[in-house]
Order: sequence, then C-alpha cells, then structure tokens
Amino acid sequence: MKIVRFSQNGTAPRLGCFMGEDRVVDLAASCAAYLAGRGVVRAGAIADALFPQSTRGFLEGGVATQEVLAAMIDATKAGKLQPVAHPAGAVRLHAPIADPGKFICIGLNYKDHAAETGNPIPKEPPIFPKWANAILDPGEPILRPRGEKRLDWEVELGVVIGRTARHVSKEQALDYVYGYTIVNDASARDFQFVTSQWAAGKIPDTLAPVGPYIADRAEIPDPHVLSLKTWVNGNLMQDGTTRNFIFDVRDIVSYLSGLMTLAPGDLIATGTPAGVGFSRKPPVALQPGDTVRLEITGLGVLENPVKDA
Repeated sequence: MKIVRFSQNGTAPRLGCFMGEDRVVDLAASCAAYLAGRGVVRAGAIADALFPQSTRGFLEGGVATQEVLAAMIDATKAGKLQPVAHPAGAVRLHAPIADPGKFICIGLNYKDHAAETGNPIPKEPPIFPKWANAILDPGEPILRPRGEKRLDWEVELGVVIGRTARHVSKEQALDYVYGYTIVNDASARDFQFVTSQWAAGKIPDTLAPVGPYIADRAEIPDPHVLSLKTWVNGNLMQDGTTRNFIFDVRDIVSYLSGLMTLAPGDLIATGTPAGVGFSRKPPVALQPGDTVRLEITGLGVLENPVKDA
C-alpha cells in the first residue's frame, strides 16, 4: 500500500492511498461508507478517528486501524465496498507525513559519500535532528536561507516507524518499520560547517522535502537493494544504491531504539550516497530557479524548485 496525504481545491489535506497508479482513495470517507453499510450509527466520527488527517495519528491507531483497513480492502476485492476515490491528476499530493514525533537524520552512511567528503568510516551512526518546520510538500519551493551560498541536495531513503520500539534487536528491527519514503536532506553548507555540530545547516524551513508517498513493507520488502538518484536541472548528480550503506536499516533502527523509544510516525533519514554538490570539483550549489528531482526504486519521484527565502 502507498499512503498519501492529498487535497482538492485548497481543502485541508486528508489521508489516502493509491488504488493502482491513477486513483487516490479517501480513507476516512471510504471507512465511513464501509461502517455505515454495516449499520454503524456513528460511522463518520469513528472513521475520522481511525483515519485522521495526521499520518502519525493513523499509525498510532495500530492494530485497530490496520484491521479495519484490511477489512475494507477485502470488502473492496469482494465487490461489497466501492471506495471513495479521485483521479490522481485531480488531487494535490502533500508530504505523506508532516508531523513526525521525531525526525532523526543519519550522516555519513554511505561508503562512497564518506570517501568523497574525506571522512573516515564512522564507528557508530552520526545523528542529527530536523524538525517538522523543515518538511516540504512535493512541488513546493525549497527556500534558500538568507546568507546561504552553498545550498546542497541529498537524496535519502526515509524510514517511517510503525510500532513502538525500545531495545529491539537487529534481527527484529524491520518488524517495527511501517514503510519508506523519499527525503531530500537539503543542506545549507555555509551554516552547517560553522561548528562541529551540523544542525544549523539542516534545520531551516523547507530543507526537508518528503514524498510523494509512503510505501509499506509489502511494497518494499528489502530496503537494501534500492537505487537512489538526483537530477538538478535534468543533469544526473547522484546515482547510488542502498547496497552501499555503512549502517543498514536494521542497524539504524536497532541502534536508535537502544538510545530512545521510537514511536509510530517517527521519521528517519538514512543518509545520502556520493554526488552532493559541495564535494564536487569545482563545487556546485543550488541556485534560485533550479529544479531538484529525486527518485528511489519503488518510491516514485520527488521534485522541488528552488527560490530565495
């Protein structure tokens, strides 16, 4: 399943999923129809609770939400439910998760990226934060912070946690993942390298485009065989693979769960492969008017223009 947040004609974003490639199902409206057909009087209120506008809220519903969703899918396949759906071309897609409880980023997590930046292979995953203010919808402009001259791109596999995880083993770690998405860990290098702490170059508004959807683990059974690509103005800049991870998704989830409790709706950006702008010779920086296009196997395309803040 591919989870989205979508809107029509300026309405508030709603939770949905793709039906094939050309239809978007409104999950709350479809659930209300499903429950009403079974004689539930408060069908609308219950459906809104199970499928809120918040993706984190949806994941926090846990077994209750997933069981109703599975029943709706079965009813649809049996011809007993006609989901409320819209043509994909008639809706606007938003970041598929806009309110993660935690937005955790891993640095220097590809062998080729560590090499291009002249850094040794880290012994443990470097960690830094982003916050929800940085999350940006597909198609919306990345705003280059005032005073920044070295704005950069970073295509990253985003991991969305689906179950509460604390001290989980590497062998069990993927059981706690709901799914995957694309993250652009856009980086203001002038701010990033002022001190040894990277966060100043990572946290400005709009520096984390996310999307276009979250593919669940049935869609992405193995996150360690994916291709990642970045184009800037049509020029291929990054062409990597998650086979080149230093710490794979199992390592990362297990490691982080030993430091803190991971919760449904937490978002983890797992690092970028080689090909970023600041390490090129000569360096390349994003400019107003540029367009950044990211693609990861099975996760669609995430594209954003660049403007000055």
